[in-house]
Amino acid sequence: MNTPATAGAKTGPITNAYVEVNNASIANVGKYVLTSNGAQVFDIGIIFAANINSDGKSAYLSFNEQVKAVLDNAAKEIAPLQAKGIKVLLSVLGNHQGVGFANFADEGAAKAFAAQLAKAVTTYGLDGIDFDDEYADYPTSGPGQPNAWSFPYLVRAVRNELPKDKILSLYFIGPASQTLSYDGIEVGDLLNYSWNPYYGTWGVPAVPHLDKAHLGPAAIDIQNTSTEEANGLAQQTVDNGYGVFNTYNLPDADVSTYLSSVTKPLYGSDVTYLGGSA
Repeated sequence: MNTPATAGAKTGPITNAYVEVNNASIANVGKYVLTSNGAQVFDIGIIFAANINSDGKSAYLSFNEQVKAVLDNAAKEIAPLQAKGIKVLLSVLGNHQGVGFANFADEGAAKAFAAQLAKAVTTYGLDGIDFDDEYADYPTSGPGQPNAWSFPYLVRAVRNELPKDKILSLYFIGPASQTLSYDGIEVGDLLNYSWNPYYGTWGVPAVPHLDKAHLGPAAIDIQNTSTEEANGLAQQTVDNGYGVFNTYNLPDADVSTYLSSVTKPLYGSDVTYLGGSA
């Protein structure tokens, strides 16, 4: 194993890491550093995932057993990453119950769910929320179909509930990604980042008011996107001046060789895996 230099600053795009905490540890986000200067490879770790569920009348935030274990053990699971300068977000997505970010009936319903998201951030010492509008199973007719106001009302309410330094990001998918402006609310003014959800591809999220520095058109699945594709997408990110590189599926195993194919074009350095010492 190469020995990294003393930790220094990193220049270039930020890199995030979604971790499926059902089968991998969020602690892995802090186990990779640049060999050249010891800087953390990942700037944002994302706990995947909490859910938006329905009790038959209203939406509520739900945690499965694994997500709840991570949150309840925040002092050991989350705080050590934050001590390294890594931001930790909670991803929230649908759960096949007909409710999601895009079909709150009115502003009051959106505010009620926003308060739950803000409470989770505060309670567990998180750095923000990642919106992922998948698996909601929205109705295609009758009440409960996606509408124009739901997501703008929700994002505005969450932003108003949280301190300004908290992060809101959008996994650019689903009806919520298509309803980004309503009655003077511009969701792009309220988000910090948005990234492409389709792994192994390049696609610029169409979020008005978010500039290149806050967009991630490149997306890779660490366990399924080829090394060559990952390297090419990283180089494309640099060549086109974008500020975010989106990764998913960080495993428990050492993937430093694979990640080096990304960090060489992004940061001009190989990756060192810290293993159990992180």
